[in-house]
Amino acid sequence: MLPFKLVYSDDYFLPIGTHVFPAEKYKRVHDRLLKSGIAEPSDFVAPRPAADQDILLVHTPRYVEKLKTGTLSAREELEMEIPFSPELVRAFWLAAGGSMLAADYALNDGIAISIGGGFHHAFPDHGEGFCMINDVAVAIRRMQRDEKIRTAMTLDCDVHQGNGTAVIFAPAAGPGSPMSRTRSMNTDVFTISLHQENNYPAFKPPSSLDLNLPDGLGDADYLACLGNAFSLGLGKFQPELLSYVAGADPYCEDQLGGLSLTIEGLKRRDELVFQIAKAEHIPVMVTFAGGYAQDLEDTITIHCNTIVAAKEVFAAK
Repeated sequence: MLPFKLVYSDDYFLPIGTHVFPAEKYKRVHDRLLKSGIAEPSDFVAPRPAADQDILLVHTPRYVEKLKTGTLSAREELEMEIPFSPELVRAFWLAAGGSMLAADYALNDGIAISIGGGFHHAFPDHGEGFCMINDVAVAIRRMQRDEKIRTAMTLDCDVHQGNGTAVIFAPAAGPGSPMSRTRSMNTDVFTISLHQENNYPAFKPPSSLDLNLPDGLGDADYLACLGNAFSLGLGKFQPELLSYVAGADPYCEDQLGGLSLTIEGLKRRDELVFQIAKAEHIPVMVTFAGGYAQDLEDTITIHCNTIVAAKEVFAAK
C-alpha cells in the first residue's frame, strides 16, 4: 500500500480522436501501476466533477457559459487545439475535481497525486494548447476559499511555460479576470516555471519566477537549475501547499519538446522536488500535464516513475 492516495477515473480520458496528446495515457498508467505492483486498488480514489462555482473561482462567467452551451467561436476552438464536445467539457470538469481532491488529500497526508490534470495553458477567459480548464488554479482557489490554506506555490516542470497559470496568479489581475476585484488574493500564490525557451507558447507572460532553459539541456544542468529555482522561490515565499506539475515532456525523445532529459533524469527531478518539499514540511499536490514521447511506453514509464519517486521519498522515515 502506498503512503498516499492516487486520484484517478477512467473518465479522465479526453475524447479528442487521433491527436498528438495521448488521451489513453491515464488508463495506461493506472493499469501499469496495478500490474507492476507499484500500487494496489485501495490506493486509488475516484474524483467527482468540480461544481460550476468552483470553476468560476478562476474562469469568467462568459467563458464557462460558452463551454456549457457549446458556443465557442471557431477561433476559440482552434486556439484550444482540441475538438470541442460536451463530453470533453465533462472530462475537464472532472480533471478539476480530481486536482481539488488531490489537494485535499495532500493537506492531510503530505502528498497526493492526480493521474491527470496539469492543464496550465488555460486562461480565465479562453483555452489554449490542449487545455480548456486550469485545474491547478481551480484546486488552489478552492482550498483558499475553504480556508484550508492561505498561500500556495506552483512548480511547473512541463517543457512548455505555464502561461495560463502565470496570468491567473499574476499580482495584478487584468479586467477580464474574475479575481481582478480581489487584488490581495493575487499575491498569495507564487508561480515557478522551468521550461524550454524556444518552444510554445511564443509569448510567455511572466511567472513569479521563470527559468527559460536552452535547447538540449540535459539531466545534470536541469537538476541544478531546478534546485536553485526551488530554493530561491522558497527563500522568497512560504507556501502552505505546493502544486507540482510533473510534465513528462522534458524527455529527450518527446515530440513536442527540445530538452534532453533521460527517463532516469526525470525520476531524479521528481525525487528532488519531493525531498525538498518533505524537508520543508510542504504538502504536495501532483498533476501530470504533458508527455508526447515517440514511444508512448516511455511516457507511461516517466509518469509511473513519478509515483515510484514519491513512494520512495515519503515512505522513508
